[in-house]
Amino acid sequence: MKPESFLRLVTHVYWYQKECFSLERDIYPYWTMFAVEDGRFAYSISDREGEAGFGDLVVCPPNTWFHRRTLSPLTFHFLHFIWESEPELTMEQGWTEKLRVSDTERLSSDYRYLKRLASERDQTSLSHKQHLLNDLLRLVEMERGLQKDTVQAALHPEVQQAHQFMLAHAYGPIDLRYLAHSLRLTPVQLTRRFRSVYGVTPTEFITELRLSRACRLLEETLLSIDKIAQRCGYENGFYLSRVFRQKRGMTPSFYRKTHRV
Repeated sequence: MKPESFLRLVTHVYWYQKECFSLERDIYPYWTMFAVEDGRFAYSISDREGEAGFGDLVVCPPNTWFHRRTLSPLTFHFLHFIWESEPELTMEQGWTEKLRVSDTERLSSDYRYLKRLASERDQTSLSHKQHLLNDLLRLVEMERGLQKDTVQAALHPEVQQAHQFMLAHAYGPIDLRYLAHSLRLTPVQLTRRFRSVYGVTPTEFITELRLSRACRLLEETLLSIDKIAQRCGYENGFYLSRVFRQKRGMTPSFYRKTHRV
């Protein structure tokens, strides 16, 4: 997925404990996703075949035969979507067939909200479901990036140590100059090496960790902006709002209003 690309949901149907498919194969004019919540099924898309269960997202391109067979009663989300700015997605690039999500806690949360919204057809519910659909593929994308980062970081042990330190201390006071010196690096060296591995500076990495937590708290709690700021490493809600607007293009209050389910 390119940063500017996102999915537009066309339809969403939730199936519970489906014993078998009505058709052994079908072809659709849209991109199609089977997001498995429980059970297993066998599939083949073009010349590829396999089995899928919980944690798997099986994606089929438009106008392509999708063969499928249940192996056990299947509970899943059936979604049609299109790309608003369609990247060049191919089998070789890995955005079709079976995609795997390792963060099952976040995956289960997305499924829970999708299930709750399954029967809703109003525009607001459609917008929420579209957000959840995008989150599914973003999870795949982020986990792939982390796997690559792990390999690259192994070549730079001091960068790996810095990364682990930031993950552990991002939501409290953090002195990057002190961190660099503790690793026997200058701040400039730390910034350059960290960016060469992760594609962002240490400051940008910490900011994204904090804002990601802020987004989750805005979506899932009724905490005030000031309390969320304190939990995300910011002095107060005013400072959080300033950074949030700069990086997300909206205020925390507006984000909460448009993303809560």
